[in-house]
Amino acid sequence: MLKPVSKFSILFAAVFLFGCSGLPMVGPDYERPQVPAAADSWQTQSKVFVPEQNADAQDLATWWKQFQDPDLDWLIDEALKEDLSIAQAQARLAQARANRNVAASALVPTLSASMAATPSNYGSAERPDQTSFDAGFDASWEIDIFGGNRRGVEAAQADVQAAQANLDNVKVSVAAEVAQNYVEVRNYQRRIDIARRNLKFQEENLEIAQWRLQAGLVRQTDVDQARASLAQTRASLPELEVNLAKAMNRLSVLTGQQPGAVNQRLATSKPLPKIPDSIATAVPSVVLVQRPDIRVAERELAAETARIGQQLAERYPSLNLGGSISWSAYSLTGLGTVDAFVSRVVGKLAATLFDGGRLEQMVQAQTERQKQALANYQSVVLKAIEEVENALIAHAMSRERAKSWQEAALASGSAALQSRQLYQSGLVDFEQVLITDRSQLTAQESLAQAQASELTTLIQLYKALGGGWQQSEQSKTADPPQAT
Repeated sequence: MLKPVSKFSILFAAVFLFGCSGLPMVGPDYERPQVPAAADSWQTQSKVFVPEQNADAQDLATWWKQFQDPDLDWLIDEALKEDLSIAQAQARLAQARANRNVAASALVPTLSASMAATPSNYGSAERPDQTSFDAGFDASWEIDIFGGNRRGVEAAQADVQAAQANLDNVKVSVAAEVAQNYVEVRNYQRRIDIARRNLKFQEENLEIAQWRLQAGLVRQTDVDQARASLAQTRASLPELEVNLAKAMNRLSVLTGQQPGAVNQRLATSKPLPKIPDSIATAVPSVVLVQRPDIRVAERELAAETARIGQQLAERYPSLNLGGSISWSAYSLTGLGTVDAFVSRVVGKLAATLFDGGRLEQMVQAQTERQKQALANYQSVVLKAIEEVENALIAHAMSRERAKSWQEAALASGSAALQSRQLYQSGLVDFEQVLITDRSQLTAQESLAQAQASELTTLIQLYKALGGGWQQSEQSKTADPPQAT
């Protein structure tokens, strides 16, 4: 019994080894496209701050730690673990890996086993009833002569790398969104505090106007104006409270929790995070490596290139090998005998002679998809550099704006205090008090907005730089773009 089985096994092993080595692959071999040479520095030469261009990958990966805000650190850490968009990206990565394994399975034979018992009832005394037993193994394999299946594996592997890069890209977006919403929370809390402080001043103004009216020193107009100004400031509070609640609810959802889950932790009003003295911008060449969306586009291009060969292989002949070994006997004990053994090896060579140009057009369609992927990759690279340049100038200008509003807030506060004292002494009319009070409120709110914008533009800069993800072993399998 062992002798024929050994021959069968040796035959398939020899064919398997032959089929997996040295066979050609049709279609273009992928070559990473060249991108324009990256400059040594960014075009934006800011006089307001000096970017730190020698930043390492860790500085960009955890850029939020430069703010030294424990609440922000906790929120981003929780979001990177619990955010549902990250969970979806992780599931897409697992799906891509499963698809790659499916593609790889086409490179090996398919083996199956079977066993059957077939009773026969003749209804005749001359031919007694009997049962036949059959057992066997079957194998089939399509030899990858022209590399269609190997190109499929190549494409599937590129899809896995693209999915990994997409996961990293989602992390970049999530970290930036958490930071922006955290800045909004602290900004709205600050603006609410500003409005409430101004309410106290305006309440004092109303009391002063009422006292001077009772003394016959002013008219009812002063009292009405003071009351109107107080009501206007009070009317601004509900909108600020609503926006604060929205930002807190967004942070709860980003951390994978029900709205309101982070309210208790963030309830106490705190200052905005401090802007770091230096900014880890790196240089343009580093950004081309750091940004995961560039790697997504590059790996998608690699996958579409490999699929050209996969489609082209359909136009060439295919070779399928099949074989079986079986035993057939009228008793279970007879299945193990040499006399019951049957073996068969079959080879089939097939080719498409005419299909109305279908296969040719499928290759052409895939070639055009590859061209689309190439154009998309080039567009993503240019957009990445554009976003960093825009973010740099936006952050530089936001710093200048914040400094100007800082001066305006100090001056308007001093003017409002003096006007209130002069009015109380009867040296100016109430209209002057209203003007300086409104100027003070506007300057304080604008300063708060400008300082929040300064932080927001910095967060957008770090997002444009591709910061916010830790390089994984899967990420390292995709080489960075090469510049000419």
